[in-house]
Amino acid sequence: MSDIKVMDVRELIDHSPLGRYQKLIVLLGFCVIALDGFDIAIMGFIAPVLKTSWGVTNHELGFVISAALIGLALGAMLSGPLADWLGRKKIIINSVFFFGFWTIATAFSHNVEQMIFFRFMTGLGLGAAMPNMGTLVSEYAPEKKRSFLITVIFCGFTFGAASGGFAASWMIPHLGWHSLMALGGVLPLLFVPLLMWKLPESVRFLVSKRAEQQCIRQIVAKLYPGVVKADSEFMIPPPPAVKRGSIAIVMSGQYRFGTLMLWLGYFMGLFLVYVLGSWLPSMVNQIGLTVAQAAVIAALYQAGGTIGSLFAGWLMDRINPHWALGLMYATGGGMTIVIGLAGHSFMLLGVLAFFCGSCLNGANTGMNALSASFYPTEARATGSSWMHGIGRIGAILSAFAGAEMMSLGLSFQTVFFILAVPAMITAVAIFAKGKREAESNDPAEKATFTPALSLRERE
Repeated sequence: MSDIKVMDVRELIDHSPLGRYQKLIVLLGFCVIALDGFDIAIMGFIAPVLKTSWGVTNHELGFVISAALIGLALGAMLSGPLADWLGRKKIIINSVFFFGFWTIATAFSHNVEQMIFFRFMTGLGLGAAMPNMGTLVSEYAPEKKRSFLITVIFCGFTFGAASGGFAASWMIPHLGWHSLMALGGVLPLLFVPLLMWKLPESVRFLVSKRAEQQCIRQIVAKLYPGVVKADSEFMIPPPPAVKRGSIAIVMSGQYRFGTLMLWLGYFMGLFLVYVLGSWLPSMVNQIGLTVAQAAVIAALYQAGGTIGSLFAGWLMDRINPHWALGLMYATGGGMTIVIGLAGHSFMLLGVLAFFCGSCLNGANTGMNALSASFYPTEARATGSSWMHGIGRIGAILSAFAGAEMMSLGLSFQTVFFILAVPAMITAVAIFAKGKREAESNDPAEKATFTPALSLRERE
């Protein structure tokens, strides 16, 4: 047995170049989250049409929008521990099938009550897909490129949401809102077989669960052809002597403050992003723009997130990630105020929406990289999914907050001054988390944040 080559799988991934197989995983992750983003954003695009065709009030729309968000919160929080127990791949594939099926069902809704139920069921699948896809990609990403690659896949969310906006601007006037909803359901169902065929389980998860070495060797051989021998075995650094569950790790003294700051930041971040994503079309429609113009402005807001997400990931890999995200949130808050001052100009609103979306959606994407790098493998899916679940509560409240602001008849300018506040709170939470980590001198804690020491550091 002494001749068997034992490899540290974390160190192998962290200190090897990004290969073709990893790029395929990133591409699949991008597509899953794009489908997720398309389906989440749909309600914002069809909301103005429902108000005219069904006579739906703003408060009824709030219930429809919040139903999916409640499902998102529950799906995220339930799926995290399941993914840490059963594996990331199973949860991802089942969640994509689930939200595709129920989105098609929503296309056949005949009243608000049916739509509320169908959107809740859709949300369960949507909430499970996104954080677990981020976890899977983070566990295949080399350490130096992890933040960037995670933000690349989460660009899929804004890409999918923006695609939904541009599709809505043509499909709704010509084919009706049912066609847009049906498209949002068919695409995920068509993608499921490809995921079953090509998406691997996390190799770090398999090693941590002591899976069959042959199964691990097959995946590593695809990652790094020629490196694996017939007798190669794989390990990861041993966990602490006291074995704890994933939930206990997330809420332990070592992680508690960072966890709470991630929750607060993501709660406020999603509150703001979903208010704008869900209600921006209705807000600009109410000040005189057409439904098509409103959809384009909302699409530009989402499209800006793609550029912002790539910038956030690039910046997080080069400077302190807390400073990078905190500054982006603060800038996004300032841009939100400027939108309120833009008046009724379609062109100016479109430009401002794009840059506002770049900051806010980009920083929200970066939060996924921040949480993935914060928690160890045995609790990573739980930590990331619970951050998503708590954040979705902010998104749920945003549905009612948006409806209330619309019903109160607040001026366009006042609404956007109010919406700048959550962005500033998020910036403070992220800065506070970064300050606490910078002040910590506990070597064990620092070792936990870095999955594997480099050979140079060991020497």
